[in-house]
Amino acid sequence: MNTEIYNEEEKNKIEKSTLYLVATPIGNLADITYRAVKILSEVDFIAAEDTRNTPKLLMKYGIKKPLYSYFEHNKREHGEYIVSRLEAGESCALVTDAGTPAISDPGEDLVVLCQKRGIKVVSVPGACAAITALTLSGLPTRRFCFEGFLPPSKAERRERLKALANESRTTIVYEAPHHLLSTLKELYGALGDRRVAFCRELTKINEEAVIMSLSDAIEYYNGAKPRGEFVLVIEGAPEANDEVPKMTAAEHVEMYMSQGMTKMDAIKAAAKDRGVPKSELYAEINK
Repeated sequence: MNTEIYNEEEKNKIEKSTLYLVATPIGNLADITYRAVKILSEVDFIAAEDTRNTPKLLMKYGIKKPLYSYFEHNKREHGEYIVSRLEAGESCALVTDAGTPAISDPGEDLVVLCQKRGIKVVSVPGACAAITALTLSGLPTRRFCFEGFLPPSKAERRERLKALANESRTTIVYEAPHHLLSTLKELYGALGDRRVAFCRELTKINEEAVIMSLSDAIEYYNGAKPRGEFVLVIEGAPEANDEVPKMTAAEHVEMYMSQGMTKMDAIKAAAKDRGVPKSELYAEINK
């Protein structure tokens, strides 16, 4: 017997009373690991965000397992049921509609519940839209933060955007096509005219990653209908410039104008230096 293969099988053996967080493809069904297929094939049951969508993936890989629904609106009641089965000795694989469970997903609550009840949780890595988009963006990847979907509440949303205004790391945001234009306008108002990579239909035939400024994107999507789910990878705020506090806003703009810039270009450059929206700086110097 090949000892290496035997040890590998033992290492990936399904354990009782264990929740497996199994990452699934975000578009291309080939983007699944051997380990994920093995676990989905061998657990006692699968908890799925969408019990109509997951069977397509299972059918492709010849997997036949009982499915149990687990999503945002039933997570409390169904989470308790899943945990009761785990406590009874069964094993369960949790899958989201696409990507990694517990990332902008009710799986987060199930993990917390399992931890409170002393149930083992194992994460099986794989596809994640946020990381896929980040690597395609052309923006800095060494330091980044993940926001997922911005809060639906207007008050919470304003506070979150206010906090992001001075965030120097690359920021990742998810958005649905029907909310894209309004979100871009909010981002522009809060962050100024940043560069953004617009990533959509990731890993699918029509995959697209386009980088443009927020102002250009607003102009573009005023006339073009957004299609597909978007991952927005947003340029971070400029690092604090030691020279900025020594100048008033007007002096900062004047400095750029003395270098040959138009007033509007000078305001744009100064706003970027100071990490504030262009509209805010314009209002300040025209009081």
